[in-house]
Amino acid sequence: MRNNICGVDYGSKLAGTTVIATGCLSAKIVSFQQSKPKQDADEFLLRTIHEVRPATVFMDAPLSLPGVYTQLSGCDDYFYRAADKTLHAMSPMFLGGLTARAMRLKTAMEKTGVAVYETYPAAQAQRLELGKLGYKQSVGDVGRVLAFVKILFPEWIFESGFASWHEIDALLAWVAAFRFARNESVVHGDAPEGVIYV
Repeated sequence: MRNNICGVDYGSKLAGTTVIATGCLSAKIVSFQQSKPKQDADEFLLRTIHEVRPATVFMDAPLSLPGVYTQLSGCDDYFYRAADKTLHAMSPMFLGGLTARAMRLKTAMEKTGVAVYETYPAAQAQRLELGKLGYKQSVGDVGRVLAFVKILFPEWIFESGFASWHEIDALLAWVAAFRFARNESVVHGDAPEGVIYV
């Protein structure tokens, strides 16, 4: 059985904002890796996943299109999936190239035996009521949010300086992976069209 689970805050290709949080279930350590500016984020992600060999990867990115594009019965919205509407998430169509890149990465990772799921850190933040702590309001609030998450996982060690919200969102994506491993996930949307795990 693979011992690692990953959460990914997925960003634009060359911005240096893609962060991977990897949790080793046996050691109870979460480590973080971030792409560098002008580095191909997709190559970075595939290389890191190949090295880590996780059981699951939870990505903060749309991994499917609205069902109207595959002629799913009852789907007539060209912009949003049912999951997007439920969670007030951004349209996969608005994200365009990022959605296409994420879908391609999902296919590539699944070919190596890694299960890939979609998550939405903002929904995880809402579930944990992180807005009260200043979630995504100021860089100065990153420490308060992290301190609260550490309270939720007192037995875990988080190896990072936590300088940005990208790391926090990768951590929240990891929380979705952890909840999935414990059969605690809440699933939003319709399976044939695409679901989001929180």
